[in-house]
Order: sequence, then structure tokens, then C-alpha cells
Amino acid sequence: MTKSRSLTQTLVDDFTQQVALKQLKMGDKLPTEMSIMQTFGVSRTVVREALSKLQAAGLVETHHGIGTFVLEPAADSRFRVSGVPMISDGDVQTALEFRLGIEVECAGLAALRRTPAQLKAMRMVLDEFEQNVVEKTAKKSTLNQSLGNTVAPDFQFHLLLAQAAHNRYFVDLMSHLGTSIIPRTRLAVAKKISVQMPAYLSRVNQEHETIYQAVVRQDAESARAAARLHLTNSLARMRLMQPVRSARSEEHTSELQSH
Repeated sequence: MTKSRSLTQTLVDDFTQQVALKQLKMGDKLPTEMSIMQTFGVSRTVVREALSKLQAAGLVETHHGIGTFVLEPAADSRFRVSGVPMISDGDVQTALEFRLGIEVECAGLAALRRTPAQLKAMRMVLDEFEQNVVEKTAKKSTLNQSLGNTVAPDFQFHLLLAQAAHNRYFVDLMSHLGTSIIPRTRLAVAKKISVQMPAYLSRVNQEHETIYQAVVRQDAESARAAARLHLTNSLARMRLMQPVRSARSEEHTSELQSH
């Protein structure tokens, strides 16, 4: 047991150091459990204990069936929104409504203040997103593979917009929310859109592309409009799933009453 604890702490220390040295950056996806087991020569139990410790320390967050992603280390001196986890679809909708009031202006400021390096970084994550969609569609990948390879660049794009606004509160907010801002990280949501996943992801990426082009042109109003449309569409896509659940619930209640 002592050896197991020692191996777990070694693993925790290694990943913590990688985050501190920026070898692992916010939004990056950690290797799979199997990959970590093979790299470090440890058991699955050790890996899971280490990931639990990293989550407790606020360094990573795990989305079941999708992967574990790096968070920014907490800084007590910074502005923080209460850390309530987004568990249900309703939580995600509430976050999208909140983001509408924040990220629209963030996109406008990013258009005015972005640097050439930030534009280049945005272009890279958009290309990565698109490439993953194309490859996974061609290979008919599983739902989890398609999600895992698009969540990181999706989040990175929103984070880069926040950084381009050159206002630390925008960055703090995105860092705090992490990859949970991506609706499809909720597995229940992902399953509902799985049949239409390629088209769904293409629409999301095109909405990002529209925001990006406005930022390139330094057109603040168009950037705000594109960001508003993207988040409004995300909210609409979430709400469209509600009647399905309600109808099923009513059907189930009716069946119970008939019995």
C-alpha cells in the first residue's frame, strides 16, 4: 500500500510539474489511462488515484467517455465565479446564457486588440478542429473519439479570444469554466446529437470561423454579432433537446398510470 501511494504521488508530481512548466497547457487533453499505465509502468488503480488527486487540486477535469483536460492552476487573487460543477443539461444552458452576456463583448474587444501571434494561434486550433472532423468522419470513428479530438481545440479557440481581449477577467472566467463550457462534453447531450455529429461539428466550426474572420478584419461589431449568433445557436441546440425528454417523461408517466 505504501508503494502504491508512492507511485501515485510520483505520477501527481510529474503532471503537476508539466503544468507548472507549461509543457501541459490549459485545455490540453491528457493521455489515456492505458497510455499513462504503459509510460509510467503503473497499474490502472494508481493512474485513477493520481487523476483523482489532480482533480481535487483543481489541475484537471474529467468528462466521462471523452477524456481528462488540463485546467489553469487556481489563483486566489483573481476574480472567480462560484465553482458549481455543471452536471445537468440545465446547468449547461444556464452557463450558455451567462456566456452570452460576457463573450459577445469579449469577441468585440478581441477584434480590436488581437496580436498577429494570437491570430496565428486561432488559425491553428480552427484548422485542428476541422481536420479532426474530416478524419473522424472518414474513419467512422466512435462518438467518444470524435468528441475527444474536437473538445480541446473548441475550448482553446474560446480561450484565445479571451486572451486576445487583453482583459484578465475574461481569461479568468474561461479558465474557471474550462472545457465544461462545450455542451457536447455532457455525455447525455453527445448521445442525442451522435447521429448528426459530423454536421453538428461542422456547423460549430463554421460559426467559429465567422468569428475569426471578423477578428482578422478588426471588425468589432461583426465579431460581436458572430459570437452572439454562435452562443444563441448553441443555446437553441440545447433547448431543442428538451421537448424530447419531456415527451418521453410524459409517455413514461402515462404508462405507469395505465398500469
